[in-house]
Amino acid sequence: MKTPTIQTPTIEITAEVYRLAAERLREEIGTSDWFNGAVEFTAEGLCCRLVLTAIVYRRTEHFPEGVRRPISDVVPVWWEFSTSGDDGPVANDFSFSELKPCLVD
Repeated sequence: MKTPTIQTPTIEITAEVYRLAAERLREEIGTSDWFNGAVEFTAEGLCCRLVLTAIVYRRTEHFPEGVRRPISDVVPVWWEFSTSGDDGPVANDFSFSELKPCLVD
């Protein structure tokens, strides 16, 4: 006899949540070429936490006003995105590949 599996509902991570995650992450990365830490924020009634270790690649742009080093790529070494609501942890469909375009200049 097969044991029935209980499926927990999975929430869809919206474009707004990706935007907020990228905004907080960019603040924390600053001008560094790597990141190892966590960012937390609240969005759409959920507490969100992204734990990330990543290499941050930059390109150099020269202007008469000075030099700028925007992010050209972010390569995650390890990541975990967790969400929780009033009733505790909630499974989600977060994808780092969806976040990356929000981080790259």
